[in-house]
Amino acid sequence: MDITEIVSTSFTEFDIGTPLSKVAGAFENQELDAVVVTDGDEYRGVVSRRQLASSSNQPSAKVGSQVQHVPAVERTEDVREVARLMIGSDAKTLPVLDDERVYGVVTADAVLAAVRPFLDAATVDEAHSAELISVTPEIGIGEALNTLRESGIAHLPVVEDDEVVGMLSLYDVIEFTTRGGSRSQGGSSGNVGGGGKAAGGSHGGFGAREGESDRMLDLPVRNLMSDAVVTIGRDATLDEVVETMFEQEISSLVVTDSETDEPSGIVTKTDVIKALTWEQDDGRQPVQVFGLDLLDGMDYDGVSALIESMTSKYGDMQVIKASIELQEHKEQTRGVPLVLARIRLVTDRGYFTADGEGYGATHALRLAANTVERQLLKGKTYGQSKKHPDAEEQEKLYGWWLGG
Repeated sequence: MDITEIVSTSFTEFDIGTPLSKVAGAFENQELDAVVVTDGDEYRGVVSRRQLASSSNQPSAKVGSQVQHVPAVERTEDVREVARLMIGSDAKTLPVLDDERVYGVVTADAVLAAVRPFLDAATVDEAHSAELISVTPEIGIGEALNTLRESGIAHLPVVEDDEVVGMLSLYDVIEFTTRGGSRSQGGSSGNVGGGGKAAGGSHGGFGAREGESDRMLDLPVRNLMSDAVVTIGRDATLDEVVETMFEQEISSLVVTDSETDEPSGIVTKTDVIKALTWEQDDGRQPVQVFGLDLLDGMDYDGVSALIESMTSKYGDMQVIKASIELQEHKEQTRGVPLVLARIRLVTDRGYFTADGEGYGATHALRLAANTVERQLLKGKTYGQSKKHPDAEEQEKLYGWWLGG
């Protein structure tokens, strides 16, 4: 399946010299995810809503200073390759080129809508993030904003007594603080025009804006969170996830435990897009690596060999898919960055996941692999008689993207 039918020729474009303040105004259109940036007729990159919301920018700065260099695709590109490029570049909008000029864009929503009929083959349990990053209703908005930015997420569940009571969006926080800061800005430090404090005006200048913003950031999350929280069970299919997201106009669902009904994770549009990247080719294990460039002394074949070595010790186990994610932190020691490695392993004996954190990606990956090995060893005594799915069952279960 290619993207010919889902490319949109309606997109917003800015020259690299456009002030960021003008670009930010374009995002008042809530359906706009990203704008295309060009230099004359030459494509330069994109600037996304999330990118602007996650960084501090001077309104007078030019959009060229914030360009994200995401890959461009051709009009006939395969949907799976587009999904891989979106995940690899952390972008939900990719420009589509025709004769080296921007012809249109393809969005994550368009991809999900196109493949939705095939998504009943995979479940939330296989795709969701088992680590639930959340806050309590009484935490300050400023602290919550810091959590959103440091974790690289856009939606933060608000949990009280093991129950999700609200959802906080990065975009809502930014809009709230920016709107409040703009209202408080006024006057000047010299009280020109008699608008000083004695006249009932502002203290003047940017000091008033910053002071007002500080007070707003101290407000509890409860004051800003949305009470409308949508949950989904771990056994639900991914087509149900997409249907719910489109109907509710949201991009994440809180995953609940089937027995306790307590929140146990989150599933996002990005998680569903990742599911499209699974591919089995030439008998190789279906191993997907995100952040491969962070690995020191190990390439893709080395990662595949590590997974094979890890699972081959435990009898006749079939690996259906393995996902490795590497994330670099700012912390370093002797020039080596702290890295988080996350392994998700789906086998015919069950689902295993583990994190490892160490200095250097290879070290972190091996720590995560050791944890998965312990899980596999613990589960060695059960599920051994489970029948391996045949080719027809596997094709039905894991979807069209495992095909050619």
